Amino acid sequence: MRRLMWFTIGFAAACAVGAYLASGVYLALLAVFSFAALLALFSIQSKLSRKARCVLLGCVIGFLWMWGFDYLYLKPVRQMDTQAVPLEITVSNYSHATEYGISAEGSTELNGKRYAVQFYMNDDVSLSPGDRVEGNFTLRYTGGGAEAPTYHKGDGIFLLCYPKGGQNINPQTEVPNRYLPAVLRQKILASLEVFFPEDTAPFVKALLLGDTEDLSYETKYAMKTAGVYHIVAVSGMHVSILFSLVYLLCLKRKWLTAVIGIPVLVLFAVVTGCSPSVVRACIMQILVILALLLNQEYDPPTALSAAVLVILASNPLSITSISLQLSAGCMVGIFLFSQRIHSYLLSNTRLGPAKGKRIKARLSRWIVGSISVTLGAMSTTTPLSAFYFGMVSISGIVTNLLILWVITFVFYGIMAACIFGAIWLPLGKVIGGVISLPIHMIVWVVKMISKIPVSAVYTSSVYIVAWLIFTYVLLAVFLKQHRKKPWVLIGCILVGLIASITLSWIEPRLDDYRITAVDVGQGQCLLLQKDGKHYMVDCGGDSDEKAADEATKLLLSQGIFRLDGLIITHFDADHAGGADALLSRIPAEKLYLPVGTEENDIQNTLISKYSDRISWVEADLALKESNITIYPSIQGEDSNERSLCVLFQPENCDILITGDRSEAGEQELMEHTQLPDLEILVAGHHGSRDSTSWELLNATRPEVVIISVGADNSYGHPTWETLERLRLFGCEIFRTDLEGTIIFRG
Repeated sequence: MRRLMWFTIGFAAACAVGAYLASGVYLALLAVFSFAALLALFSIQSKLSRKARCVLLGCVIGFLWMWGFDYLYLKPVRQMDTQAVPLEITVSNYSHATEYGISAEGSTELNGKRYAVQFYMNDDVSLSPGDRVEGNFTLRYTGGGAEAPTYHKGDGIFLLCYPKGGQNINPQTEVPNRYLPAVLRQKILASLEVFFPEDTAPFVKALLLGDTEDLSYETKYAMKTAGVYHIVAVSGMHVSILFSLVYLLCLKRKWLTAVIGIPVLVLFAVVTGCSPSVVRACIMQILVILALLLNQEYDPPTALSAAVLVILASNPLSITSISLQLSAGCMVGIFLFSQRIHSYLLSNTRLGPAKGKRIKARLSRWIVGSISVTLGAMSTTTPLSAFYFGMVSISGIVTNLLILWVITFVFYGIMAACIFGAIWLPLGKVIGGVISLPIHMIVWVVKMISKIPVSAVYTSSVYIVAWLIFTYVLLAVFLKQHRKKPWVLIGCILVGLIASITLSWIEPRLDDYRITAVDVGQGQCLLLQKDGKHYMVDCGGDSDEKAADEATKLLLSQGIFRLDGLIITHFDADHAGGADALLSRIPAEKLYLPVGTEENDIQNTLISKYSDRISWVEADLALKESNITIYPSIQGEDSNERSLCVLFQPENCDILITGDRSEAGEQELMEHTQLPDLEILVAGHHGSRDSTSWELLNATRPEVVIISVGADNSYGHPTWETLERLRLFGCEIFRTDLEGTIIFRG
């Protein structure tokens, strides 16, 4: 019986309850109840009861561990949530640019305890490990206090620090030893830019160190769609490739492998940032080395349990880390199903045992091995991908077969370029040039596969969600059967998939019209549909990529691969930041842009890339086939006041969008044209106090108001003044921060 595995299951369950559901004294009470159940089970003697006792023991210790961690370590920072305090932060990694300044990781001391923090500064400066920053910061607890929790807690960062006033920077002339891995990482990244051409360097940095900052949105989205994004998210695959190289270089000698391999694995984990997935993989690989060294049997489930236990013991909130959940889930799927699939495919009645050293036998083993591992991993990671990313790759099996064998050689080639380039620069560049050839092939294959209409399916469609539930119900029934018929299972799954895709594509086209307010956080993205015409108004939100992702998933889930038009009300990032990324995936016949606003990077990018499709709206523009009228503004150069307004008038419905215009801009619109009574109004400026004025509401009398707004946004949108005005006019209010994506159809 794998006691450690069952114990870890209980410990992890307790951590999950503490991270998502309970805290404080409730954890102590849960520990007491678990202990009582544990004592009750001692009177029952069976194999099942022994497993249950291990699980309950894990729960008891897990709840107590979470309670102690919460009380001693988290409670002090939770109590400081939203407070402004003076801090001295020691920078632990190099800073990177943000939209409003810079961001960096560091550590600071609070109440005698050291905490890892992510801090922000409004200044455009460059910080290095070891630098000290002093000043006043407003604190935000990442575990969820006045605002929603963030992903940072899973990485051990429990405070976000926002500048309040000025900060002083004390640069250090010498980097402390504990930050040398960060320095080494930075030097490797810099050397990769030298050794590799400009068009492949971003991919190389992502593959070797997981740095996807310079990877284009088009490439990242293509990799997600094709089911191979894991190759640029450093994980177990990278650790396995690295260990294989070390093992071969050490001539497969156990002691030499241990002496060299363990430090190399630790260094790799630290240099890549010690993400939970990498730490998990490195611990398991180190256990492989120790098992070889001590001539002991290596049990993968026990090794996985040990790795997860170490990670959760150091930070119980790591249970919320997406990378850990995907990494551990992937291994569980491989343990449960891969060998069964492998044995089934290589049975005598199918492909045959494929023994021997002939090319056909080796190829059969490799193909079956790849398919079995991919299917095993997908069986447990697909629900997580659907939940977190709203996407399920259908083409992942094919893409992995086509490119994973190349990735190993590319990874070795990158390392060779770094090693030999450090000795002689021209040699490093030569190797980089050679390795760039298969990289181009990988990217090309991924992009081609991602463009297949059903390369991925999206949970934006309720039919796809229903298909996923149907699939796992079928899988559960299949596993319970004594006489299993895999082809029947596969056939049912494929029939269900085809039916769900067909319904997803047909159902929206049965409506006379639709308006969809996409939940992009603090921003705006609207889809107008009528008679097979599809126009999107704005694409921007909390982040450019998130806005483009959400818009793309919505369109592709309905089988829309080309827009008739993209209307940008104005060029602020929360309205247009994701437009370029969206167009790289979903082209548009026309771009309708406002005139007279001050130029910015977003506007210049759109002009440089899509000049042949741009229609500048200088006067009222009627798109008669779609019942859309676009109204420009002539007031000043303020981007908000120059917002284009869009009136969408399908049969028996009038819908108005005013961008970010304030009361003055709305007044100009009303003086310029006779607005009808509205069925739907999209609130101006995300529910700002100065928009959606009394005059506009009185003139249009909207029945429904949509507010596109982000949860817990720092602007206080929608304001109570706006909400009160809407209530007084009897408007029915729908908000994306409360309802998510909103759809009205007629």
